[in-house]
Amino acid sequence: MRFNKPPKTIDEQIQLLQSRGMQIDDLEQARHYLSHINYYRLAGYWIPFESNHQTHQFKSGTNFDQVINLYDFDRELRLLVLDAIERIEVSFRTQFAYFMAHNHGTHSYLEASLAREYKYWNNNLESLKREISQSDELFIQHYQNKYTTPSLPPIWSVCEIMSFGLLSRWFKNLRPMTTRKAISAKYQIDNKVLESIMHHLTSVRNICAHHSRLWNRKFTITLKLPKKPKRLVNNFNSSQPRRLYNTLVILAWFLGIVSPASSWEKRLITLLDSSPNNLSKMGFPSNYKKYPIWTV
Repeated sequence: MRFNKPPKTIDEQIQLLQSRGMQIDDLEQARHYLSHINYYRLAGYWIPFESNHQTHQFKSGTNFDQVINLYDFDRELRLLVLDAIERIEVSFRTQFAYFMAHNHGTHSYLEASLAREYKYWNNNLESLKREISQSDELFIQHYQNKYTTPSLPPIWSVCEIMSFGLLSRWFKNLRPMTTRKAISAKYQIDNKVLESIMHHLTSVRNICAHHSRLWNRKFTITLKLPKKPKRLVNNFNSSQPRRLYNTLVILAWFLGIVSPASSWEKRLITLLDSSPNNLSKMGFPSNYKKYPIWTV
């Protein structure tokens, strides 16, 4: 079937929503929002209010303001998640650089023998070289202007400019178990679990950075849940492995180590309390506040 739908004006979009049963109290405000937020971006937020997704008819009493409130809730949630991931990412970079340098040398990332699989090491190195060549960081330029051998900067420099995804892949392919365990011990979890968490967080970070919907998302890259320590394990909802709740537990756990003075958990709970009807879509247990990690 050939696509032949013509584009709709803002007023036509409003009329379509009204014809499907959505109440719009302030037409001028609705025009403003639809002029600055794409109709199909907002569509992801009014799906829960539909009584029939095939006909896109809305449940009785659905109001445009409810959709905007949900959109704003998700935006604030993404910002909180990004805040947490930033701190965790910076910490992980620091641990990786420190233990690689002290255990294996200043340019240990150039050693193929430290990789589990040569093909992935080579691919990662080529990606890193491209990132170095495109970097305008002063510490990279300083090294290149002052030193000729090795031609690439030391691990503590390149670790700061490689993407989070590349860093995650480098750890995944790292062979020496003593180094893997030393890094993961900083977070009191198993090295294979840390590998899974970092892979998952790169995906979550990309979702947030691209302003995609987060609150009711089902993740395709899921977490490998740790089996210890108990004070972490007892907080998970294993019946909802693809929902956001378990990710938030991990973020709270890491921040308790990386940034213990942070008010992140309190800010998150305040946001969740402002929109309690959305918790089930994120995999929250009904009594989640009684779980030890949220007793802040």
